[in-house]
Amino acid sequence: MSRARLAACGVGVLCAALTGGCGGVLRSTARPEQVYYLRAPSTDSAQPSVSAPGDGSPRPLGASLRVGHPLTGPGLDSSHIMLIQADHRMNFFAGSRWPAPVADVIEALAVETLRGSGDWSSVEDSTSPFPSDYLLQVAVRRFEADYTTAGGAPEVHVMLDCILGRREGRDVIATFVASGTARAAANRLSDVVSAFEQATDSALTALSQQAVQAVRAARSAARAAN
Repeated sequence: MSRARLAACGVGVLCAALTGGCGGVLRSTARPEQVYYLRAPSTDSAQPSVSAPGDGSPRPLGASLRVGHPLTGPGLDSSHIMLIQADHRMNFFAGSRWPAPVADVIEALAVETLRGSGDWSSVEDSTSPFPSDYLLQVAVRRFEADYTTAGGAPEVHVMLDCILGRREGRDVIATFVASGTARAAANRLSDVVSAFEQATDSALTALSQQAVQAVRAARSAARAAN
């Protein structure tokens, strides 16, 4: 056999091998990963009740706030939808995830909730180049579906440790915990995600309200001291 025919045969074998390999990849039967997202609390639940001027209702703070990038507890630093089982086992729902790591999800939802409250002149995320009057640091202590309780459907727990301080001087004016729980309607992932949204809504609404109360209390104390 001539060198030309040998070279042609070699190229043909190589092309067949490559085609077979690519065909195997294209025919993969792996199920696509499902991505679930959460919505921030509605404006009605996060917004303070503002009445006509002069009736004694609380007014917006007129201050700016920056939300730092949240910290996360062990096991929560990913986009997995986490669950807790008996015997202190931590696991996650296979084939599904949040659209971003938990810290990014909570930061985006917290910023949206605080902006929607109408209490602040502006609310910025951790990447903003603009200065602010106050800083809010959040640590995600719990963000999981709990299967350790009786019954087939889990209970979702969301717990946020919060520190609020002034930008100038870095003085801490308040520390508080904002939390929420919700029982899934059924042991289906769609119902579990709905419970995550309910529990997160409760936690973020509490966060928004407590942050405003802390600033008002600090201002009242400062006026009394003067």
